[in-house]
Amino acid sequence: MGAPLVQHTGRGLPLGRDDVDTDQIVPARFCRRITRTGYDDALFADWRGLSGFPLSDQAYAGATVLLAGRNFGTGSSREHAVWALRDWGFRVVLASSFGDIFLRNALNNGLLAVTLPPDGLNLLLGRTAADPAAPISVDLAAGQVEAAGHTWEFEIDGRARELLLTGADEIDSTLERGDLITRYEAGREPWTAKVG
Repeated sequence: MGAPLVQHTGRGLPLGRDDVDTDQIVPARFCRRITRTGYDDALFADWRGLSGFPLSDQAYAGATVLLAGRNFGTGSSREHAVWALRDWGFRVVLASSFGDIFLRNALNNGLLAVTLPPDGLNLLLGRTAADPAAPISVDLAAGQVEAAGHTWEFEIDGRARELLLTGADEIDSTLERGDLITRYEAGREPWTAKVG
């Protein structure tokens, strides 16, 4: 069980790049651990030493809303990418589109990934670059992003929304239905495989 995400207000980090794949988020050499934590040092590891990279800029220290571009999180199915973003402190990623597997991994691991129209995203990128302390508010319950006097509506999968609002994951959700599983198993024919 993680922390519920109903509403979140935080500062933005203007990454603003298109086609950022999971190997750029976490290079493969960092994906040998079997834990879900300890990846903050691996986040964008190959870019962090580059001049002007916003994750290395102290003006954006403490940012919790990542402002990406188009096709964020494409490439290989790498849950480590989401774990690294969470470990760094991001709770929300705003992009104009996401890789399908990344989007599912994000929502399953308590990271809210919201698709915004390109003009809205560009507005937020410019505003955050000009004022790194400017807040961005995301209301999952209402399905809204608010910043700079603008409001954008968004929708996410209903099941993912429910899990984020409660802080549960798929395992928590399955365990909550233990009585149903036990009754089902008790009613199965003896020649079929049993669970547990």
